[in-house]
Amino acid sequence: MAEFSFVAEVIHWRGPAPYYFARLPEEVSVKVAEMAKSVSYGWGVIPIEAAIGDVGFRTSLFPKDRGYLLPLKDAVRKRIEIPENGVIEVVMVVGPS
Repeated sequence: MAEFSFVAEVIHWRGPAPYYFARLPEEVSVKVAEMAKSVSYGWGVIPIEAAIGDVGFRTSLFPKDRGYLLPLKDAVRKRIEIPENGVIEVVMVVGPS
């Protein structure tokens, strides 16, 4: 397992099922990619634990365009009141817990 801290912009995915994500910075994505084979449980998704402020949650990173997206569930996003296109500070632990 490895811990990362970073700042990311919130992205509103307007696909058939609208969702919010934060794109991992390139340097974090590179390190996560190096760990992917040992921590992924299939389809390239990677289990993580994350915290934004005092709100902690579990989810999985999704590979996208040679990087990774951190999904932001509505329950999490609304608790910390992140507006669309807002900026967040994330602390993230990669790997199964």
